[in-house]
Order: sequence, then C-alpha cells, then structure tokens
Amino acid sequence: MKHLFFAASLSLLWSSCSAPPSAVDDAGSTADTDGGADAGRVDAGQPVVDAGKPIQPGDAGAADVTFTIRSDVDVHPISPLIYGTNSAVEQTLNRFTLLRLGGNRLSAFNWENNASNAGSDYMYQNDNHLSSSNTPGDAVSKTFAAVKPTGGSALVTIPIGDYVAADKSPGGDVRNSGAGYLTSRFRKNRATKGSVLATTPDTSDEWVNQDEFVNWVKTNATVPVLFSLDNEPDLWGDTHAEIYSSGPTYVGLVERNLRFGRMVKTVWPEAEVTGFVSYGWNGYVTLQNASDRNGKGEFVDYYLDQIKLAQDADGHRVIDYLDLHWYPEARGGGTRIIGAQTTDAVVAARVQAARSLWDSTYRETSWVADSVGGPINLLPRLKSKIAARAPGTKLAFTEWNYGGGGHISGAVAVADVLGTFGRDGVALANYWALNGNESYAYLGFRVYRNFDGAGGVFGDTSISATSSANDVAAIYASLDAANVNRVVLIAINRTTSTKRAAMTVAHSATFTKLKVYTVTSAGAQISTGADVAASGTNAFNYAMPAMSVSVLVPQ
Repeated sequence: MKHLFFAASLSLLWSSCSAPPSAVDDAGSTADTDGGADAGRVDAGQPVVDAGKPIQPGDAGAADVTFTIRSDVDVHPISPLIYGTNSAVEQTLNRFTLLRLGGNRLSAFNWENNASNAGSDYMYQNDNHLSSSNTPGDAVSKTFAAVKPTGGSALVTIPIGDYVAADKSPGGDVRNSGAGYLTSRFRKNRATKGSVLATTPDTSDEWVNQDEFVNWVKTNATVPVLFSLDNEPDLWGDTHAEIYSSGPTYVGLVERNLRFGRMVKTVWPEAEVTGFVSYGWNGYVTLQNASDRNGKGEFVDYYLDQIKLAQDADGHRVIDYLDLHWYPEARGGGTRIIGAQTTDAVVAARVQAARSLWDSTYRETSWVADSVGGPINLLPRLKSKIAARAPGTKLAFTEWNYGGGGHISGAVAVADVLGTFGRDGVALANYWALNGNESYAYLGFRVYRNFDGAGGVFGDTSISATSSANDVAAIYASLDAANVNRVVLIAINRTTSTKRAAMTVAHSATFTKLKVYTVTSAGAQISTGADVAASGTNAFNYAMPAMSVSVLVPQ
C-alpha cells in the first residue's frame, strides 16, 4: 500500500460459511506444531488455561444491554502479533508488538544499497526514501531499532519480482531514462545466488540475491523476524508499471511464492513466511482478473491448495500465513468509511463495520456485500477455506484501516477490530495509517497495550464475552495465563448516547469493583474514571459514555 483500487464487480462469488464467530479451529489457531519459535511466532507449547470453577454471578440490575463473561468457555491464547503496525508512531507509548517494513515501495527494494521505487505511489521514481545510507540493510536495521525497545518483532518484505531499484537518482519516472531503463536503473532480482552467501553483498554485479538478504537478516537481526513475500502482487500491473506490463497469473504467482518461500526455509528453517499479500477482495477472488483464472476457481482456494501440495511434498510448511489486506468498502450516506470524514452517516457505518468480520447477521452497505448477496462474514469464511484446504495455515492482515483516525469513531472501530482479531484467532496484523491524524486510532491500540500509561495490557488469553445487542455495544474479555485472576474487559458503546450495561463475570475469583479507563469524544486521551462497585456477586452495572471505549478491570 498504498494504492487504493478495488474492482466494482466480481465474476465469482464466495460461498457462504456457517462457522460460528467464536470458533477457534486449525485455520485460526495461533498454535502450530511446525517450525520453531525463533522467528517471532506464538509459542506452540502454550498451555491451555484453566481458571477454575466459576462462581455463579448475582443480579447486575436493569440496563440497555447485557454483557455475559465466562472464564470457562472459549478459552484460547491471543496472538501477541495482532497489535502490529506499519509505522511505529510513539512506540514506547503505543507499544505495537509487530512492525512491518512493507508497502508498494518494498516491491522494488534493493537491500544492498537501500534504493527503492514506490511505483505509482510516488512518480515511479527510484530514490533514497527508505535510507540515504548505502550500507547494506540499513533500512531494515532501522525497523529493528524502532520496535526493539518494547520487545516487539519485525515483519520484513522480500521482493519476489524480476527487478529491484539499482540507484537513488536521478528523480522522476524511471521510464524516462531511455528504452533500456530496466538495465540501467534496475538490478535483476533472484531467490538464490547459487554459490556461497557472502556477509557483504557484491554491489558491482547485475544481481540482487534474496537468499543472501535472508542470511544477512538472520545474522544481523536484533529482534524476532518474520518474512513477507512482496506486496499486493495482484496490482503489480498498475502500481508497478515500470516493471510489469500486466498483473501476475495464478500459476506464475504461486510459483514465485513457492520459489522464494522455499528459499527462506532453506536459509533459515525456523523463520515464518507470509503470502500472498493481496490488496483486497477482487484479489482474493480472481487475482484482479488474472488472465489464467478460468477453470481454476477463486484464487484464495487455488493458493491454499498449492501451498498444501508443496507442504506435503517438502515435509514442512513453505507458507505459514495466508496474508491479506483489508480496507472495508462499507459506506455511509454513499461515502466510504476509510477516509477522514465524520458525517453522521459515515460514523454510523464505521462503528458497525467490524461486525462484517464475524457477524453472520450483519450486512454492511457495500459492493462486496452485494456481490456475495448478504453478510460478508469474513473471518469465518476465510477460516473455513483454510481448514478445508490447508489446515494449520494461520491468518494475517498486514494492512487494515477503518478510517476516522482523528475521531472517536476511529478509536471505536480500531478497538472493535483488535478485540475481534484476538477473540476469533487472527494470528498477525498490522495497521496502516491512511490519514494525517490517527490520534484516536492509536488510542484504540493503547486500550489493549498501555491503557494506564504504565504498561497495563489486555490479557494474553481470550475468554467468552457476549453482548445481548451487537448493534449497540460490544464486549471483549481476557485473562492472563500466568495470573488467571487478572481479568481485563474492553466495552464499546457504538451509539451516540449513554448506555447502561448489566455485566456478569462468571469466574473462580470474587470481584467487588471495576477500575475504569475511558476513551471518549472529549479528547484524544485515555481518562481514568470512578470505580464501579459491584451490584451483586461478580455483577456490575456500568454506564458506558456515548460513543466510547472503556477498559474495565475487575478487582
């Protein structure tokens, strides 16, 4: 990203899926028996948490919505890698867990001298945007340094195309450099060098070797690292017309993914790999109308089938994550929600939009919903495909944004999406800032990562939390595997008026009050509210501020 281009119609429709939104199966599990833990993955040996026999809660009283929390139902780990970003803004405050070096610029990134070309994002120009240094891997080292202070991981993009930028000047469209610009302004890119990997690359030859790059990362990384196979290849023919005359084919993109994925596993067997890094819906379905799509079905299905065949042939995974991008097409009053607009109609659509990730009863207003003829139900839909075709493959969204980053509706949307990702088994995710002001969006992260300004976090284990009125309010619940009596809740009021929530917490410990932290329209900050005393045994009646996110800590 970012080049926002979505087809207005589809030639294929996705089949429906009936998987319950709270289901955690092989498709979405954050635990997996393949590979090692050295590349930033979730520990496969994390034990199942037993919080003990819950106490029957008392009466929470009359309210507008009922929240029911149980620590003995739907208990599973939350992947720490879902709280990721593509830009580590105020890292020590927001405490993002995963920083991605990605986007359109990385499709032509030359790690040997840090030259890159962002394609249509910036004039098809070779330049020094990622780093003015010619020290090999300097741009990558900066990524490590940015996330290291808070113990995070890095997701590093590997170009899988035929060319990467050779230089950083002169400026302007490289295609104006003469008919032979691919020879003069680019270097040939290949997966394997075919000889001994040097610790310092040869910058005088015509090749850039990605196995040498992976080996360099393995040697120099100061944080856990995962690798992503390029960026939005479904749009290459548009975003990187300086290199590609058209987009990839089904067969061609799979071949590139497997060739470069196998290279990573050869150089660094423990490292995890994400692919195919699609831009959006029509990429999922047709690979943006790929020329060889007829007779091959939806591209996600085809891709999953092929990586499973490769896994069976190799005896180990080649691609660990199905990596997609998600920028909702939902509209309010005819305006797409991902911008900065805050009209009443856009806000109303934005704060409901996360329901399209999981709610089989919610239909947003969008051409995507029209194309499937009902609710999008994205996560159950994708997890069902994974379970059927490549079980154990994890699900990643390495770019996503719901708009309104400088408005309370942006905080509501981000908090809602992150809660859904944790509850429903997404394994890895990175937010992409679309607008100049993302202050409220980052608060949506901070309620999970640093709600009290002193490192207070949402727990590492998801437990059952349900709302009686999903259109009104959402609730997410967690506890800590190392301290099962540390329970943290996130309550979201989607409406423009105060709503009372009757809340019961079925847990083995007795709680007598809630500590409260809130994000409201009053200002881009997290405020400490008054404690809420229990109205009965493990029962609370809480007045949620209008359009707000509340962190509630039972004590």
